[in-house]
Amino acid sequence: MEAERLSLAGLLGTLTGDEWEAPSLCPGWSVRDVVAHLTLADREFTRTALRVLRARGDFDRVTGEMARERALEYSPAELVAQFRETAGRPRRFPMSGSLDPLTDILVHAQDIARPLGRDHPMRLDRALPALRHVWKSAFYGTRKRFTGFRLTATDAAWTGGDGPLTIRGPVAGLLLLSTGRRAALPGLTGDGVREAAARLG
Repeated sequence: MEAERLSLAGLLGTLTGDEWEAPSLCPGWSVRDVVAHLTLADREFTRTALRVLRARGDFDRVTGEMARERALEYSPAELVAQFRETAGRPRRFPMSGSLDPLTDILVHAQDIARPLGRDHPMRLDRALPALRHVWKSAFYGTRKRFTGFRLTATDAAWTGGDGPLTIRGPVAGLLLLSTGRRAALPGLTGDGVREAAARLG
């Protein structure tokens, strides 16, 4: 995970001012917002938990608000420095799984890189455990979202789901799809692609 964080930090160090303010793959989030979110990965646990409680469990809303607040508070250079500072720390949000931080950095790196047209490959030996984790974890809602589908990797021995609708593609694309990213669809094939697009909205 440290290597993934440092690799992304290297990419962030090359972004222009316009790229920092560009939309990411996360709806309503700029690239700067996503990076700010990543700097909170091992900070503000108590404050985050309290805000989630006040928001009646709406974790997504709270993390979005906190990311945008932090993005306004710090410059891009400061955010990159904060991100590098915590790259090797093993802490994670309470009740999260051991693979959640890896999944988070792999997916958010693509949230940043893809809309900017930047190449940031996902290593198979890291993406495959994350994909397996996403399909087992109730947090992501993947199995519910893709009920009736069968996803099959073309670059590894992995299949998720057992439904009649099929989707095939590389592990990296299936990980993005499984975490709700429509941007993965052009790189996937199968008779389930159109229905997957409809379910993702």
